[in-house]
Amino acid sequence: MCTAFVSIEPGSAVPVLLLSVRDEYLGRDWLPPGRHWPDRPGLVGGLDLAAGGTWLAVDPERRTAACLLNGFGPLAPAHSRLSRGALPLTAVRDGGIGHLDLTPYDPFHLVQVRPDGARVTSWGGHGEPEEHELPTGLSVIINDGLEGLAASRTGSERVRALMAARAAHFRARFDALPRPRPTADGTAEQAWGDWLPVVTGDGLALDADAALIQRRDFGDGRLWGSSSVSLLALGPELLRYDFAAAPLPDGPGWQRVALG
Repeated sequence: MCTAFVSIEPGSAVPVLLLSVRDEYLGRDWLPPGRHWPDRPGLVGGLDLAAGGTWLAVDPERRTAACLLNGFGPLAPAHSRLSRGALPLTAVRDGGIGHLDLTPYDPFHLVQVRPDGARVTSWGGHGEPEEHELPTGLSVIINDGLEGLAASRTGSERVRALMAARAAHFRARFDALPRPRPTADGTAEQAWGDWLPVVTGDGLALDADAALIQRRDFGDGRLWGSSSVSLLALGPELLRYDFAAAPLPDGPGWQRVALG
């Protein structure tokens, strides 16, 4: 149940803000953001050690980023399936994924952010992908797509209820707070202000229905939960990336990702 919030305020010193929470089976190994791909020099992202891709990629030169959320729908054919973890890297390297044949990929939602806006591409496993340019204000993307309205959505009432509770709680919290205006300097606390305590869980239990930072046992013998949190600020002269392993605040804390 990955989740992304995108705040767009044209004309602001920092027009685009991205919050991306990665949820995954907790036994899946990964490395924190870095330059992990010699064939794609300059690109920065966390490394999924199972498949070699990433859930969020950043191109510092172009000041763009892309994050990936799993979707729902028919899976790609097993004999030709490709890892979705390559998609964020391709998106920031090539400026999008419109040139790709998506049939080898399982369903997904790809959020691409740039200094002047953001776009979501949703692939449900068949037909044509959905493309949405995000409006001014706060948007939420969950595994059911932009605002939970993708053509292909989960059939699980329980999962749908959890995603809806998370989206509703945190949309209301962010809307009630001053919008951060990060700068290139300072700590995560200074950059993200009143948002940061909310991002780190807002005091909710890890198993609360609305939990943004979560731990859940769905009964298959493996624990599912939030493994990392990313905060990005994009503007005409700014690209800032703050990252933390989850859960927070018990984890190692926030680190500023080097993009120079």
